[in-house]
Amino acid sequence: MHGFCNLYRIFHASYFDKYAPKSLILLGFCLVQQVLFRNSYYSKIKMIYIDPPYNTGNDFIYKDNFSISQEENAVLEGDLNQAGDRLIVNQKSNGRYHSNWLSMMYPRLKVAKDLLREDGVIFISTDDNEVNNLRKLCDEIFGQENFIGLFIINSSPSAIDYGHIAKMHDYALFYAKNMQETTTQQLPDENKNFKYVDEIGPFNLYPLYHGNVAFNPKTRPNLFYPFYLNPFNKDDNGFYEIGLEKKDGWVDVYPVVSKKDNIQHVWRWSKIKAIPELNREIVGYKTAEGEFRIVQKTRLTGKVIRSLQIDKEVSSRRGTAEVEKIFGKKLFPFPKPIELIERFISIGMEDNDIILDFFAGSATTAHAVMQLNAKDGGNRKFIMVQLPEPCEEKSEAFKGGFKNISEIGKERIRKAGEKIKKENKDKVDKESIENLDVGFKVFRTADTNIRWFSEAIKSDIFDYDQTMSEKDKLDFNPGYTDIDVVYEILLRHRDIPLSTNVEKLSSIGERTYIFADTVVVCLEENVTETIIDKIAAIEPMPTKVIFRDSAFEDNISLKTNSMLRLEAQMKKNSGIEKKAYRVEFI
Repeated sequence: MHGFCNLYRIFHASYFDKYAPKSLILLGFCLVQQVLFRNSYYSKIKMIYIDPPYNTGNDFIYKDNFSISQEENAVLEGDLNQAGDRLIVNQKSNGRYHSNWLSMMYPRLKVAKDLLREDGVIFISTDDNEVNNLRKLCDEIFGQENFIGLFIINSSPSAIDYGHIAKMHDYALFYAKNMQETTTQQLPDENKNFKYVDEIGPFNLYPLYHGNVAFNPKTRPNLFYPFYLNPFNKDDNGFYEIGLEKKDGWVDVYPVVSKKDNIQHVWRWSKIKAIPELNREIVGYKTAEGEFRIVQKTRLTGKVIRSLQIDKEVSSRRGTAEVEKIFGKKLFPFPKPIELIERFISIGMEDNDIILDFFAGSATTAHAVMQLNAKDGGNRKFIMVQLPEPCEEKSEAFKGGFKNISEIGKERIRKAGEKIKKENKDKVDKESIENLDVGFKVFRTADTNIRWFSEAIKSDIFDYDQTMSEKDKLDFNPGYTDIDVVYEILLRHRDIPLSTNVEKLSSIGERTYIFADTVVVCLEENVTETIIDKIAAIEPMPTKVIFRDSAFEDNISLKTNSMLRLEAQMKKNSGIEKKAYRVEFI
């Protein structure tokens, strides 16, 4: 196993119920850590919401460099460097005012795209200082064809007077990673009415053509093809029989041409997707003007979200009041309201997905996730990421004992979780509330815990705790814990999330662990035959076992015999299946 610095070290795990929490808080998230995080969560995040600094001239930005160098692009491709982040004020007098902010956002959005699933979406809050530049940046990273929409949010109903105009709104950009794979949900609508009904149930109609002209025959040739409609065969609802094969007397039906842009639309569905739904969920329809169309039956009981979000529930004043209600004082400037994030979550992800917020601030996103889970019984998980920005000494937050912003977010999640459980304890479905996951694990960035290189053994000898054994001094850095080492090893495995349970195997030894039910980490100082036999007897059989090199004390014969014994016991216990496994050393 190869070593590198600036990994995650588990800092604290909070448990508010009997279940191990699946949500995470990550502290100190510079670009390098973002890339490491990508290894564990590549293409696994359904939704990202971020509320980055608005670049008003007084905001901090996370400064990697004024430009994206070849080395930094290499970071995005997996070649890691040791560049960290530092906070600077991006003043309007700076000649690179917009460039600095965009240079900060660009690599983070590149990694964000990698983290999203193919059907994933991202929402980005911003204001008029950077909305146009951010739109161009997102068009470049996500593709113009994956732009879903721009929300205008009435964040300041009483308006803020800027001299020439009283500003009332902010924005939120909405992009898909891959529009062809993305399906968005609808908001609940108790007053929803349906016009039609069939053997499945009530439904309305929705055009099958794609409304975004960026999807056209040139960009999506596979989505431009004819349906064939039988004008002589209608069902009880007046819908016409359709097919994908030409028959005598049947009419060709293509997607319509955009009246605004005079661009040919394409279908939202490919032929492969359409075939099993012919005359079931997609049918022929005749307009009042006598034109034939292909339409989809929609049975959703909700309503499509509006681009204008103007009600008082989405104002920053509401967000401020929500934080004040939890802490008893105003601790955080302009927090986003819970209702706004709930709406984005409701349309952007389903009830068992993961949401990531890497400008977490006061953790409104986490609060919204827990509250929405309590409402509908969902099992959404959050990952909150925040650099521990210091609170100003004159601020109410600092006076209240919060030295940095991330501490506010952690305490808000803890208090909000307790409050949500208390408020919902009398719900009909009491079991779901009792089992509601409001816990979280906290990780902070730190240097490696493991002494990967022999040269490092000679250094920092006076930094060690005198209670450490000689072998631990050889293998680990000062301040380590066994659980730190295990999580560092976990992070080096691709596709294993940080939320994975880590279990101590006390029946084998007090320093032996297993994660993901497949990887055993044996940190025992001496590996005996009994330990080998017990590891080999684990069910299901581990796919990897990791030992300390020092446990064999440079005794090649002991090491060889131990590995042969492990192999023999593994073969014996796996029976006829003969499963494969690997052994590694640290």
